[in-house]
Amino acid sequence: MQKNRRVLKGVVISANTVKTVAVEVTRTQMHSVFGKYLRRRNSFLAHDEKSECKVGDRVEILESRPLSKRKRWVV
Repeated sequence: MQKNRRVLKGVVISANTVKTVAVEVTRTQMHSVFGKYLRRRNSFLAHDEKSECKVGDRVEILESRPLSKRKRWVV
C-alpha cells in the first residue's frame, strides 16, 4: 500500500554533486494584513539517479524516504 506523496514543481539551481540536484520551489502566499501576494522560495535536495538534470531545467520532485541527511526527494 502506497501513501499519498507530495509532488512539487521547481527549477534546478545546482547540479554540482553526483546523483543530487538542488531544486528551488517558488510559491505565492497572501500577506495577512496588506493582502499583497508574496513570493516564497524553498530549496530541496533531490536524488537524480542518472544525473540527467542541468541548471535551469523545470522538474517535478516526489517525496520519498530519507536518502541522506538532507535528501528526501526524488526527481
